[in-house]
Amino acid sequence: MNVIVFLAEGFEEVEALTVVDYLRRVKPITVDMIAIGDSLLVSGSHHIKVKADKHIDDLANLDAYEAVIIPGGMPGAAHLRDDQRVIKIVREMNEVGKLVAAICAGPIVLEKATIIDGKKMTSFPGFEKDFPNSIYLADAVVRDKNIITSRGPGTAVDFALEIVTILAGEKEAETLRKNILYDNKEGNETCT
Repeated sequence: MNVIVFLAEGFEEVEALTVVDYLRRVKPITVDMIAIGDSLLVSGSHHIKVKADKHIDDLANLDAYEAVIIPGGMPGAAHLRDDQRVIKIVREMNEVGKLVAAICAGPIVLEKATIIDGKKMTSFPGFEKDFPNSIYLADAVVRDKNIITSRGPGTAVDFALEIVTILAGEKEAETLRKNILYDNKEGNETCT
């Protein structure tokens, strides 16, 4: 199953790359990092450059994807929110019940796409006012049907694990938890 992770200049590296890394550890999941700017080389909010796999204009077949993930970070999340191609994809994925996930400031994209009205959600503290029609919670990760939201860099692992649970099942998520020593228990993977 294929997943989109959008990257825009100023994205939060921990939120994007934790999700990409952990999802790529689960065999049935393939992640495409998708750039929206002029280049595949995208600079994060802490000046870490990441080369995306594809450009948004090369996304021809959305049916091939099961999920779209929006990292936070500023101004990255604002760039995603202000890109009509991103909004269109988020709406289309939501309309057919595919997984839509956003973390930190990323839920501003979901608000712009008008897909979280009346839904439970969360975000980075201080953004609450940006979601006047949502049911705002201060939980680390909030799931409301096909929409997952999370708070910030410190909740990125929990966010990624929730996405794995939805896409690949609890057994795969539990294996990942064990392999990354999430509960500080011995894992099966070697340190690489």
